[in-house]
Amino acid sequence: MSVISEENVRGGSVFKDISADDDDWQPSEIESLCMNCYQNGITRMLLTKIPFFKEVIVSSFSCANCGWSNTEIQSAGQIQEQGVCYTLKVQTKQDLNREVVKADSATTRIPELDFEIPPFTQKGSLSTIEGLLDRAVAGLEQDQLVRRATDPEVAEKIDGFIQKLKKLKDVEDEFTLVIEDPSGNSFVENPVAPQKDEALTISRFKRTVQQDIQLGIRADDDLDEEPAGNDLESMRNEVLVFNTNCPECNAPASTNMKLVQIPHFKEVIIMATNCDSCGHRTNEVKSGGATEDLGTKITLHVTEPSDMTRDLLKSETCSVSIPELEFELGMGAVAGKFTTLEGLLKDIKDLIVSKNPFICGDSSTTDRTQKLREFGEKIDKIVAGEMKVHVILDDPAGNSYLQNVYAPEPDPEMTVEKYTRTFEHNEELGLNDMKTEGYQEKH
Repeated sequence: MSVISEENVRGGSVFKDISADDDDWQPSEIESLCMNCYQNGITRMLLTKIPFFKEVIVSSFSCANCGWSNTEIQSAGQIQEQGVCYTLKVQTKQDLNREVVKADSATTRIPELDFEIPPFTQKGSLSTIEGLLDRAVAGLEQDQLVRRATDPEVAEKIDGFIQKLKKLKDVEDEFTLVIEDPSGNSFVENPVAPQKDEALTISRFKRTVQQDIQLGIRADDDLDEEPAGNDLESMRNEVLVFNTNCPECNAPASTNMKLVQIPHFKEVIIMATNCDSCGHRTNEVKSGGATEDLGTKITLHVTEPSDMTRDLLKSETCSVSIPELEFELGMGAVAGKFTTLEGLLKDIKDLIVSKNPFICGDSSTTDRTQKLREFGEKIDKIVAGEMKVHVILDDPAGNSYLQNVYAPEPDPEMTVEKYTRTFEHNEELGLNDMKTEGYQEKH
């Protein structure tokens, strides 16, 4: 029987990358009760790392007495700063093959059927859209024999609903699948990456107090919306430090926060985390001001390597596109950052290629892997100054910035346009209840 050794716990992380070459890293085996026949079976647990989820616990139970088996996956990594909501328009049978990482904290909804799977009622899973539908059907069918004997009317209604769920797999009509996860650890595949997925909408949101309590990151009796803050003037004059965990290795780390005035722009809040354990560094930027009256679209024609050193502020609401690569990154896909153009391009490469959960392992395909690697090579050429492209920052909140190296004179390679937000922009920014300039009625 394999066990987690003491040196693994004290000498480093117990979570290792999956590798066929590591013969010593075997699943831990635990004798446990079978919930089907109530005799003892074996649970095998593997603590490992996979892309996106980072650290996970994969467990598999099997009973030699009755033959019952079960598998599940649990996230062992940190809860993300914001929750995430994926809204997918399922239009073809190919959409049913999209792979999905669904955390146990996620809520699954199909609005057309008024159907919802509440959080923490299913274990986390790595599946497909079709697999999620099959799992929902299996859950509803589980107690139907008992219902038919005790309450035939309810059983008949559930049978009818099960048929509606099964019919969704024919995709005769378009339907919507919504996966909302306050932990931020769920994921829906974009099969056309790095291009924009027109059928998939991704949005980030701030968790409520009740969601924090559900996730176990806030005490049950802590109902304050926000902790008491420091006054604005003291924040301008000092660096605030608070304890957190490294997003890579989850070791204790410190995050520094400072209000900074960007020349020719505005005041922003910069948060930087440095991990002494693994050396990982990250920074995130929040706008220090309100949403501007007009959106901002910045277009830079990258013509030489020196363009890579331009300072850049990308807010959370800013989308990034590179027309020459047919690439578009929607708002919220990358957190707000104060970096250089080179730093932004490297972050895009990491997000699309290095950290893509479906580029490696059994879920990958040769065509997809080759396509994403070619995209990464093109990003490298842009950074090296071997490829001229246009980089477009489109921020409907007007809180993004790209350095003009000719300031205060106009930059011949850069244009900055102001525009009136659409109804959809205001909806994404949560402004549709505000009669600000740029607000438009939907029709």
